[in-house]
Amino acid sequence: MTTAPRPTTVLSADEARRIALRAQGLLGAPDRRPGVRGVLRHLGAVQLDTISVLARSHELVPYARLGAAGRRTVEDAYWTGTHAFEYWSHAACILPIEEWPHFAFRRRAYRNRPHWNHELPDGAYEQVVKQLRAEGPLTATELGGAKRTSEWWDWSGTKVAVERALMYGEVVCVERRGWKRVYDLAERAVPQALLHDELDDTECLRRLVGLAGRSLGVGTRADIADYHRLKGEQVDAVIADSGLVPVAVEGWSKPAWADPAALATPPRGRHRTTLLSPFDSLIWERARTERIFGFTHRLEAYVPKPKRVHGYFAMPVLAGGRLVGRVDPAREGRTLVAKQVTLDGARAVPAVAQALVEAAGWVGCTDVRVERVDASELRAPLVREVARAVA
Repeated sequence: MTTAPRPTTVLSADEARRIALRAQGLLGAPDRRPGVRGVLRHLGAVQLDTISVLARSHELVPYARLGAAGRRTVEDAYWTGTHAFEYWSHAACILPIEEWPHFAFRRRAYRNRPHWNHELPDGAYEQVVKQLRAEGPLTATELGGAKRTSEWWDWSGTKVAVERALMYGEVVCVERRGWKRVYDLAERAVPQALLHDELDDTECLRRLVGLAGRSLGVGTRADIADYHRLKGEQVDAVIADSGLVPVAVEGWSKPAWADPAALATPPRGRHRTTLLSPFDSLIWERARTERIFGFTHRLEAYVPKPKRVHGYFAMPVLAGGRLVGRVDPAREGRTLVAKQVTLDGARAVPAVAQALVEAAGWVGCTDVRVERVDASELRAPLVREVARAVA
């Protein structure tokens, strides 16, 4: 790890928190003119996930920033025209199409990878490319079948081939159809001006580190590396040339870097009150979330039910620039059900009620039912506050 220059700027923990919120589009009046595509460009990556409770995570992310954007509008913003592509970033993510050249380093790494978990049958890769050229865009099923058996991991040779082509950059996902990827050749789907791997690894990393720092506002080496899942040494090699500046944050044990534009203007404005997807980039890195908000959160969808503490898909509640509770939601017809609610004291009741009612309206629910509240004495006040908000 390289030694960072001595910082000339010292931020309080509160300043760092507000800078992070503004950088993530959750402080200040939202600019709705560029819409969902503007959110995507601002964040630089929106994580995808298969879980759908209220909605899928890539829908929840713009909702948290813009409010009740139509769900069809969200999907169209990602998939209509050449505005975005799917690739491996923080995880499987939707990325602005302008970032295609920046991932040349990762495409090269995949092409040079010596070992894979799935065997690629002879001729399968060439056949997939040939078929897409002749018939595309197509799903893996339309290409010949995605699985050999019903086991989720047991991919067919066709699925192995088309996913390998996606990782190499010869194929892209141009839309989701019933949550299935629809593939087409990159030469048709990516604008010609961007369809290249001309940037060397150092330049790719320099750009991604700078973009991650701007999307975070302020972050440690680990925060910045995690945004696009880079290695710490990759960040070290380019951060001095990334445009970010070293800062010290009170209470942070590690050095930090900040976007100089974020430091130039004090972060002020209205805070969003909203439910957050556990995969939202504000909170997807758990150590950072605990450091900035003093809030420990863990996705429990893959935890055995008897061992869950907060619920299957507990969504943190953001209000006043703080994380003030959690809601584990479900839907029953036109009713949004808060199966389990955790509150940071009575002061969190109005904000959680507001977040529940607004989310219910967004997904077409006309009623909200509160079931369990961890602090049982707060259940009745929350029910009353929800009823008032609904009325």
